[in-house]
Amino acid sequence: MQPGQPNMQQILQQAQKMQQQLVTAQEELADAEVTGTAGGGLVTAVVSGAGELKSLEIDPKVVDPDDTETLADLVVAAVRDANRAAQELAAQKMGPLAGGMGGMGDFGGLGGLLG
Repeated sequence: MQPGQPNMQQILQQAQKMQQQLVTAQEELADAEVTGTAGGGLVTAVVSGAGELKSLEIDPKVVDPDDTETLADLVVAAVRDANRAAQELAAQKMGPLAGGMGGMGDFGGLGGLLG
């Protein structure tokens, strides 16, 4: 190995460790649930950390057979709010891992081979 060249064994170990951390973070996200609301809590959506809609609660006070558009708007807003919360959670869980990749540069010169 030439002086100044990265140690391939270290790079591979670091990549493997990051892979394990990524899998763990993805599992935590899949198990996590976040809530979004609309209409002051009249509609509540629960999504997984991965963004899968788990449940939807609608307060009977908001159900008006003559105005289904408002209800639909509230449902969309609650789901969007929950998905935003899921994206924030994902950024918190995955952000440190993405930042860690910067420490490896371009995978010790392998970035061009991978991209």
